[in-house]
Order: sequence, then C-alpha cells, then structure tokens
Amino acid sequence: MANKLEITLTRSTIGRPQPQRQTVEALGLRKLHQTVEHQDNAAIRGMINKVAHLVTVTEK
Repeated sequence: MANKLEITLTRSTIGRPQPQRQTVEALGLRKLHQTVEHQDNAAIRGMINKVAHLVTVTEK
C-alpha cells in the first residue's frame, strides 16, 4: 500500500443521499475536481469505498 492517496471529486453530490454527502465533505472535498491528499489507512479506505462512484483515487 502507498503512503498517501490523492482523492479527487469527479462527480457531483447533488441528488445523493445525505450520508454520501457527509462522507465527501469529511474527506475534505468541497468542489468538483478538487483534489485532497490523505494518509493511506483503513478509515480513509472505508470512506473511499462508500463514495467510490463519486471520486477517483491515485496512490502516491
């Protein structure tokens, strides 16, 4: 596993259920095509799996 993950919001949260919106916001993503960097750990991987259809992930 990589040390860091780059997570980019590629699809909008408009019309998505509230838990998915909250997960995206908890990852630090606010706007489309915004990229954030997080440590690679089980908690972040779980959040990514919950909204995998909205984000793209690059291992760094």
